Amino acid sequence: EHALAWRLARSPSVDAVCSAPGNPGMAELGPTVPIAVHDLEGLARYASEHEVDLTVVGPEVPLVAGIVDLFSARGLRVFGPRASAARIEGSKVWCRELAERYGVPMARGRSFDAPEPAARFAAELEGPVVVKAEGLAAGKGVRICADAREARAAIDEIMRGRLFGDAGSRVVVEEYLSGRETSLFCLTDGHDVVVLEPAQDYKRALDGDGGLNTGGMGSYSPVPWLPAEVRERAVNEIVRPLLDGLAAEGAAFTGCFYAGLMVDHSGAKLIEVNCRFGDPETQVLMPRLESDLGELLTACAGGSLGDAKVSWRPDACVSVVLASGGYPGEYRTGLEVSGVQEAESMDGVAVFHAGTSLDGSRLVSSGGRVLNVSALGTDIADARSRAYAAAALIEMEGQHLRTDIALGV
Repeated sequence: EHALAWRLARSPSVDAVCSAPGNPGMAELGPTVPIAVHDLEGLARYASEHEVDLTVVGPEVPLVAGIVDLFSARGLRVFGPRASAARIEGSKVWCRELAERYGVPMARGRSFDAPEPAARFAAELEGPVVVKAEGLAAGKGVRICADAREARAAIDEIMRGRLFGDAGSRVVVEEYLSGRETSLFCLTDGHDVVVLEPAQDYKRALDGDGGLNTGGMGSYSPVPWLPAEVRERAVNEIVRPLLDGLAAEGAAFTGCFYAGLMVDHSGAKLIEVNCRFGDPETQVLMPRLESDLGELLTACAGGSLGDAKVSWRPDACVSVVLASGGYPGEYRTGLEVSGVQEAESMDGVAVFHAGTSLDGSRLVSSGGRVLNVSALGTDIADARSRAYAAAALIEMEGQHLRTDIALGV
């Protein structure tokens, strides 16, 4: 959300940006208002009373809860999908069923509402197994299991242990896909589609893709190993069939459509769909974007995207996440964070806030992923060097970061 607000504040079409509830980084761009993301009525009232021209919804929770439906009913312009379309992220079971109906290539898998059948199916799959909680789990609801034994333990943890609450009342069990992962973003007004630059994020907590899944520990863009023809095929074989399917079922999608893909020698297969800009991919896309983001998002919300062209800086961008020690498990908050201004003083560097707050004049941690250090460079290696040099200037007790983001790309 900070990266979106940062780019909007730099858009010629935008006079002012206010953020709800915002964070210390967003407060530097304009007013922040203490309205929670789940307070849909409060957000709609604020947008109406302050004659906000466009509301850009960052997180998935209010989208799934129907914020776009509410705003539209009040005559308020809003960027994002209605609840019927946002369900594609809110329910992994429904997303898989939709993809099956419209012939989208993906891993072999099934959905289950009881642990025993899920475990039996996991035992039928050869090699590693992926277990996904059905509902929203802040990017942490996926377990990659080495074998059926680990899969059974993950199924029990999610379904019986209710690790993710009601989000784990059903699970999807899939074969593990090998290859290289990438994130493909498209803007759509419900009719026309504009494909954005791809990015790659790193979901596992530890170097070498070890540890638990997180909301993302870093990212880079562009993706030099992804051929243009593979990207075009993915749009035609995955993105457009899903968008056409949503429209055919009365849930036309507007906003940012995110397709998580696994790419191998045979092409791309679908891993997941998000109904909004990705995190931490947005933190590398926004520094590279040259086009007026305000104009693009307003066109999406108003149904006038047409054949809009999007221009990009030739630079590469790499973003490194600084997380609290212990994330995505238990971690401390309220830890002082220093060195942000020094990092931001470096050429081409932007520090985007995630889990931060102010304790008086002190910047402190308030979440698992605390900051994203993004840097532009002439190529991936240059951007990576700058990002890690900037990250080294920031200090927080027990902070954790991966040291292999964009290494060897």
